[in-house]
Amino acid sequence: MDHQNKPQTRRSLKRKLEQEFEEDKSGRCKAAVVESRRTHQDIIRDVRIHVDVLNTCISFTEAHRAAAKCSAQLLSEIAMNEDIVDLIVECGAVPALVKQIQTPPLLAESDSIPLEYEVEKACAFALGLIAVKAEHQQLVVDAGALPCLVNLLKMHKDGCNSREMNGVIRKAADAITNLAHENARIKTRIRTEGGIPPLVQLLEYHDIKVQRSAAGALRTLAFKNDENKNQIVECNALPTLVLMLSSEDVTVHYEAVGVIGNLVHSSPNIKKDVLLAGALQPVIRLLSSSCLESQREAALLIGQFAAADSDCKVHIVQRGAVPPLIEMLTSSDVQLKEMSAFALGRLAQDTHNQVGIVQSGGIVPLLSLLDSKGGPLQHNSAFALYGLAESEDNVVDLIKTGGVQKLLEGEFIAQPTKDCVAKTLKRLEEKIHGRALNHLLYLMRTAAKAVQKRVALALAHLCAPNDRKTIFVDNNGIAVFYFNCHHSFLFLHIDYRLELLLGLLESKSFKQQKDGSEALYKLATKGTSLSSVDAAPVSPTPQVYLGEQYVNNPTLSDVTFLVEGKRFYAHRICLLASSDAFRAMFDGGYRVSQTVQVFRSYPRGVDRTMTNMKIDLQEKDAKDVEIPNIRWDVFVLMMRYIYTGSVTVEIDHAQELLRAADQYLLEGLKRLCEYAIAQDISVEDVMLMYELAEAFNATTLRETCLLFILEQFERISTKPWCGRLIQRIIPDLRNFFVSALVKCYDSNVSSPLWPLD
Repeated sequence: MDHQNKPQTRRSLKRKLEQEFEEDKSGRCKAAVVESRRTHQDIIRDVRIHVDVLNTCISFTEAHRAAAKCSAQLLSEIAMNEDIVDLIVECGAVPALVKQIQTPPLLAESDSIPLEYEVEKACAFALGLIAVKAEHQQLVVDAGALPCLVNLLKMHKDGCNSREMNGVIRKAADAITNLAHENARIKTRIRTEGGIPPLVQLLEYHDIKVQRSAAGALRTLAFKNDENKNQIVECNALPTLVLMLSSEDVTVHYEAVGVIGNLVHSSPNIKKDVLLAGALQPVIRLLSSSCLESQREAALLIGQFAAADSDCKVHIVQRGAVPPLIEMLTSSDVQLKEMSAFALGRLAQDTHNQVGIVQSGGIVPLLSLLDSKGGPLQHNSAFALYGLAESEDNVVDLIKTGGVQKLLEGEFIAQPTKDCVAKTLKRLEEKIHGRALNHLLYLMRTAAKAVQKRVALALAHLCAPNDRKTIFVDNNGIAVFYFNCHHSFLFLHIDYRLELLLGLLESKSFKQQKDGSEALYKLATKGTSLSSVDAAPVSPTPQVYLGEQYVNNPTLSDVTFLVEGKRFYAHRICLLASSDAFRAMFDGGYRVSQTVQVFRSYPRGVDRTMTNMKIDLQEKDAKDVEIPNIRWDVFVLMMRYIYTGSVTVEIDHAQELLRAADQYLLEGLKRLCEYAIAQDISVEDVMLMYELAEAFNATTLRETCLLFILEQFERISTKPWCGRLIQRIIPDLRNFFVSALVKCYDSNVSSPLWPLD
């Protein structure tokens, strides 16, 4: 319809006139073609000569008629060049042409009219060409052309039937079309001049070309003009227009469907009248027309019909509109795809149609159109998918065909399209439960690997937080065992659905790695984050502290530490209460340089690890203890934590303080250090921070590194060490997700699952 592509409509008007110009070459006066080498003055001279002829040869004598016809035809030929048409207007051609389509008095009633209709035809044609340029439309009207053109439309009432008369009627209708194009004032003026009734009558004219031109004029007059629409309907145009939809002449049914489209646009009452007139089935047939333009208009009109009411939408589908509309989605013509997507989008908003559109193969082409560079095409496709997502029966099809990935990754141009996509994802998210979820879980067990991966990726993004454990951990682990050389039973790992996502990280395809990392990150941060570094931790074990005033205070000090040659005055009772390491140190009975072994529990790898500390005690009650491997500043910070239960951990000291906290089993201080380091992780040093976390069993820091790697994978992937890092973190990721999901949702499980490495 006209409102869909104004520039193309303007070009099509010019092209239509050019085609008719070629068709009417016979009988035209021969003249030199306007060549680029001719000077501007030459052209002005010629135009003025022809204008003078039109102004002076106004009688019905044969000489005058022949001269006027020749000059009008030559001006038409010059007007074909848009760069020169302004010059024609400036030379006064418009009033001269209008004068020729007025009816001069005959010398006597018996006088015949030489070249009957041919002068009027040539002049109407020239005026139509001039009106192609919008800035000249009002000038033509002001010169008095409209009443004359309307009179030319009525010539068929004279009972004459000749090629010449058909030609002048056709040219008059075409001129009216060009004058009214995108000009609301002139559209109204044509109605007041009585132009609509003769145009409607001409729809039943015996000449196909006249029918086409009359329909083209009505199409333009109906666009965005309610009064014109009403008069066209009141003149009983609808029955004839509906019949024209079935014309074997493609140009006729193209114009007819265009008229109907503009009539129903934003006019619900006329839309009902059109449907009652029987337009629906002929329009559906035009979806399969050999004429591309008719297909476009029919698809757009189906979209207009689909907005009427729910019953109409169902009738459209029942009568077979969906298959040809879906086929149009794969056309090479962008406008055809845009309009078919528009129609399907309207139809998809009705619950009765949604499953049928999917079962007819609508999902895949609609998804492919999301990659389009055209904003309207993107939006129409997104709107159709939004409608399809309403049906629970379509959720599985949308997911297994990769629809969620398309929606998540698409580069959408317009904000309304982005909003529509967000609503579609939200709608899908709300459907991931019950029957749909069970079907998806079934596919994750039995479908082809590619489908399993698509489903896993979609569920990672869309599943409810409380369903994460059910989907990726529960009731689907397959234990794999082996025996070592001593026939001891060893556990290898459990094959969870989570492996589908982890496997993507190990893929050789960057796209799959990126998809996997994004899905795992979304899975970890959905709802309540699985990470333990959202806020600075509090001390894990409440206890009473001596206070800041006793830090390095000799008062009541009963032990002294030697650090970098400096003495630090401490109190055994405070140290004994702080950690197992100091309790072992001062438990008594140790000789010089005795190794104190303190066992601590680790959550991964091995069950127990020994921490070895050299303690230089001369005897049980020795007061001086040398600390050889910690800097003074770091040691003071550690002792301040022991005495007060808190300390400000600056990033400059965080790593050394972490090492000291790990050595002396100060879990609260260790968590504070992990938190400080976690806030400063970057792409450049994440591998070093991960290694640091591994070295000191810093669980919180390790998990933070894992989530950082997933979140920043695209940037990290450019680093030469990325491949090695991914291979190293896979076991930790597996352990992290399984244990975190189980702990988060199973209150009966307080420890990690079986170690997975």
